[in-house]
Amino acid sequence: MSDQSRTMTNLNVRRFVKSGMFLLAGALVCQTLLAANIYVGSCGAPTYPTIQAAVTASTSGENIYVCPGTYPEQVTITRNVNLIGVKTGTSGDVVITSPSGGVVLNAYDTYPGALPVAAQVLIQNAGNVTLTNITVDGGNNQIAGCGPDLRGIYYQNASGTINEVVTRNQVLPGGLTGCQSGEGIFVQSGYSSGQANVLIENSTVHSFQKNGITVDGPGAQGRLQYNYISGLGPTNGAAENGIQISDGAQGTVTGNVVTNEIWARDVFPDTGDAASGILIYSSENVQIENNTVASTQFGIVTVTDPTYGTIHNSGGLSDKTVIKSNAVLDTFLYDAIDLCSNSNTVENNVLSNAAESGVHLDSSCTSAGNKNVVNSNTITESCAGVLNSGTANSIGTANTYNSVGTTVLTGNVCSTLSVAVVGSAASAQVSQASSATGHPTPVR
Repeated sequence: MSDQSRTMTNLNVRRFVKSGMFLLAGALVCQTLLAANIYVGSCGAPTYPTIQAAVTASTSGENIYVCPGTYPEQVTITRNVNLIGVKTGTSGDVVITSPSGGVVLNAYDTYPGALPVAAQVLIQNAGNVTLTNITVDGGNNQIAGCGPDLRGIYYQNASGTINEVVTRNQVLPGGLTGCQSGEGIFVQSGYSSGQANVLIENSTVHSFQKNGITVDGPGAQGRLQYNYISGLGPTNGAAENGIQISDGAQGTVTGNVVTNEIWARDVFPDTGDAASGILIYSSENVQIENNTVASTQFGIVTVTDPTYGTIHNSGGLSDKTVIKSNAVLDTFLYDAIDLCSNSNTVENNVLSNAAESGVHLDSSCTSAGNKNVVNSNTITESCAGVLNSGTANSIGTANTYNSVGTTVLTGNVCSTLSVAVVGSAASAQVSQASSATGHPTPVR
């Protein structure tokens, strides 16, 4: 081929590439125009009177901008949309509240038994739904009795992102004692089919009855980062869990603040069903790093549950959890970190003022408390630095112990504890004989 022929060929190739780029750019512009923005309220057009009306009228990929205001409705989303609260001028408060007739049943939990659910915002079978700058308030929900289960935001077999969102007041009327209901954010999938993958970040979850954020089921994955989760403090409603990852779900829990998880009815000698900051229940390979957990009855807990294994033929393990660089402070009744599972790693944590131990290698679950690594932690003011009832555990020499009764103690309980008596009017330290080991109760 001559030099002139080569030059002409290269020019034609460049023209073809440029033409293809222009066509691609044109296609992207057309897609953008087709996925036009729509509005709820009076800050833009076209506009709809309710969030549900806008969702129903939307097409996949659209942005639904919600103007500042209060919206008394339940919302169901089954297509890929972005629901965005608008900030205009000095106003940016977009609140979804209970309808005038209360929150009603609109879904069933996918866990075996099909628990009825009343979700304020329900996202079902969608691949990418984003919620931004939205508050979901469960006040005046008017649910009678213990059911259906009240959930602020419920991703069921659905994926997406929750960013700069608030959930609050997911509490049954009168805070009905013992009702396992009232969750801020709930992600669930996979018991029979389906997948869910949700990023939850920069959000606030508070004033819930049972759980703050839950990621549940073998098809579910949650990435929880930089959230603030606060329970009701001493409450008779239910034993709260700030964060729960359970029943085969996968997850990372990074940079969150979890506080005020206290079930007032759980006091010595009745020490079952306590509240917890972060609960890993029958889920493996979860990463828990750089969180602050404070004012709870359990701090960070892993629990192996053979019952789950019987249902799903998986063993119900909570093994191989990595717990690094967390601060666990003021743990009433129990341990800062309780590992009722195997092969976990606990490193570089600051654990201060736990009623029982700093780290409990706990054999009270089936075949649990073994082959854990505990190293480079700073443990201050507890009955034992490490309470070890398992086997083949590696307790490193780089742990630092300050004001602990015993650095490493064999067994599942201390002989005496410094127990915080927590109530609405008093907080004092008393010496108690230790009772049997308890565990948190998950929501299902």
